[in-house]
Amino acid sequence: MKILSLFFLLTLSFCFSNAQAQSFRGLDKSPLDVAYFPDNFAHDRKAGDEPVMKVTYSRPQKNNREVAGNLIPYGKVWRTGANEATEIKLFKDVTFAGKKLAKGTYSVFSIPSESEWTIIFSSDLDYWGAYKYDESNDVLRVSTKASKGSKSVEAFTIQFEQDGSGKGVMKMAWDEVLVELPFTY
Repeated sequence: MKILSLFFLLTLSFCFSNAQAQSFRGLDKSPLDVAYFPDNFAHDRKAGDEPVMKVTYSRPQKNNREVAGNLIPYGKVWRTGANEATEIKLFKDVTFAGKKLAKGTYSVFSIPSESEWTIIFSSDLDYWGAYKYDESNDVLRVSTKASKGSKSVEAFTIQFEQDGSGKGVMKMAWDEVLVELPFTY
């Protein structure tokens, strides 16, 4: 009986030590973030409220690097963030820069230039980066102006601003780059 008990305890301690030895990869250098419209929807939600859209993206850091034209390459498709391609979930039909996009979930890619960005909404989901970007999956492309922001932003950021009833602006900023994409819903 003692041998059986000892065997059981040794087996149990081996299993416990094995469970303790599990390892996890380190923290991501470009943490995941979520932006809602209306801004801060999940935090401020009241009964009966419904969001218009939700963007899930990773936030690359400037880290004393040159962003415009370098980390954000001009004239090339960019994943609009870091890691997995940015995704936007529309809870209702939304019109971006005068062009209608149906309710649904899309990847968001960009083609930046110094003064204008082309924002691409793609039906192709769940890809790392823009390495397998396929233009044939584009659902909508819109152009919007890029400008110099009032201050440098360390981590790529997407936020929304209400611009009256049924209107808003999706703002993307990193370093001194500011892109504003107006929309209605």
